[in-house]
Amino acid sequence: MKKILVIHTGGTISMSEDAATGTVKPTEVNPLTEKTNELLSLADIIIEEPFHLPSPHITTIEMFELKKIIDKYLDEKEISGVVITHGTDTLEETAYFLHLTVNSTIPIVVTGAMRSSNEIGADGLYNLISSIRVAACEEAKNKGVLVVLNDEIHTAENVTKTHTSNVSTFQSPQYGPIGIVTKRGVLFHHLPTINEFYPITGITKRVALIKAHAGMDSTLLFAIRDLDYNGVVIEALGQGNLPPASIDGIKALLAKKIPIVLVSRCFNGIAQDVYSYEGGGKNLKSLGVIFSNGLNGQKARIKLLIGLESTDHEKTIDQMFEV
Repeated sequence: MKKILVIHTGGTISMSEDAATGTVKPTEVNPLTEKTNELLSLADIIIEEPFHLPSPHITTIEMFELKKIIDKYLDEKEISGVVITHGTDTLEETAYFLHLTVNSTIPIVVTGAMRSSNEIGADGLYNLISSIRVAACEEAKNKGVLVVLNDEIHTAENVTKTHTSNVSTFQSPQYGPIGIVTKRGVLFHHLPTINEFYPITGITKRVALIKAHAGMDSTLLFAIRDLDYNGVVIEALGQGNLPPASIDGIKALLAKKIPIVLVSRCFNGIAQDVYSYEGGGKNLKSLGVIFSNGLNGQKARIKLLIGLESTDHEKTIDQMFEV
């Protein structure tokens, strides 16, 4: 029987609903830890619970702590797979952070729940069981970090939360899941083509994320410069365009050697340097703005943070966003 490390971090999957008020909140004891015996038929389970936090409380500090825990077990060669339970609001960011910073071929699966443990139709325990099955599956190796919920297997790079409350909230726009979990087995129907790894020793950088809009000017961009951020990600309009009033702010950031990564605020397609008018993608590219190859804003921020921690070469960071 395979040895699987299960790391509980908090989130709805470990919360309960108050019958009187209908509010959902953390409890003193994580209800999932009480279900450990029910999971032992699936694998030899090792439990770690480094913190118990709602996902809006998760920062890159906690993400790095998870990386260190996984690296420790990998160094000791004690495990065949990892499952992390996590709140859904920032689940995709933690999954992508680990995807880029943990150097391993074993399955690493992140899961969560949209309904708390005592609600009708609670999905937490089911998602945890499905995730352990995937983590113990030979076919799940060499696929990077995976996200498993609602019988679907997604890559950390493509998955995103698409609905505020629906149990099928996690989707991979444009690409779809790479596999499914059935009663009889785990089935993969296509594979990721690229695995990335960037070694980091800590998290010290600050990267801002802002969204472009009609009539956007340079005010926020000047503020980011003056607040000494190390980088900025902009969710741009369409294929990668900004209003002309924002260009002075773009130039001010680049003059201070603060890298700017551009993604589209559209959830399908990629940002490209197509239009040559002022503020158009070709104009921005010529100024030195980096175009990301298909990431959403929150993941581009994670990638830029990791890039700034792993290198100080502008060209290397630019190349990171070409894959």
